[in-house]
Amino acid sequence: MQPPYLTDHALARRLERAEAASTAAFVEARARLTPASGATWRDVSGTYAMFDGVGSPITQTFGLGLFAPASAADLETIEAFFEERGADVFHEVSPLADVALLELLSDRGYRPIELTSVLHQPVDPGRLAARATEVRARRIAPGEEALWTETAARGWGEIPELGDFVRDMGRVSATARGVHCFLAELEGTPVAAGALSVHEGVALFAGASTIPEWRGRGAQAALLAARLRFAAEQGCDLAMMGAQPGSASQRNAERQGFRIAYTRIKWQRRAAAR
Repeated sequence: MQPPYLTDHALARRLERAEAASTAAFVEARARLTPASGATWRDVSGTYAMFDGVGSPITQTFGLGLFAPASAADLETIEAFFEERGADVFHEVSPLADVALLELLSDRGYRPIELTSVLHQPVDPGRLAARATEVRARRIAPGEEALWTETAARGWGEIPELGDFVRDMGRVSATARGVHCFLAELEGTPVAAGALSVHEGVALFAGASTIPEWRGRGAQAALLAARLRFAAEQGCDLAMMGAQPGSASQRNAERQGFRIAYTRIKWQRRAAAR
């Protein structure tokens, strides 16, 4: 049977625009919470260029070469946007983007630095019945944003230096437009956290982490199922997420019905290379 969503240019546009829209909402939330950060974004011929501060993983582009042919003029505009703010230039590029980008990026001093598997699956309400499990996953209630942020941060407890970073990102994410936060609980104790954002029928899954001592109890499966049910309630027909190729996150997603649409390459050009 033919899969419901073929990996083609139209699918790539839907997936990349959903992630770009979610990231733009994050940047807007940062600007609202911390005006001095200078957080801002702009649309350059369909490419969303995000600035969340120098060194932030949010400071990059999405959709380059997918919504308009690759051009040196657009790249110059985008590069100026980042370099005027003292930031290196990063592009997350889908392999379905304009193939002319490969030569353009190489000629302009970029190098590939990272790979991301972009996974997706149809949202099928008919197969989303809740399963009996000791873990309960739910959307957070108003006033639980700090609890959600702390749970997400504790999920990275084995890497202490990430704690403050995750708390900062979670604080912003919890207030961003279109973001819905979820907790997984075991006997009333929060053990895992995850988030979901919705854009034009696409549900983007992100922010998943489990407190180390509670791993292996099904928290992430419960969170995934709860978010899929919520996505169906919101009228979404497609779910997506990103993961490091071959990672535990990718394997867990594939066990839950996600499949790889394509692998993105992240390109970098240092500000001094202009």
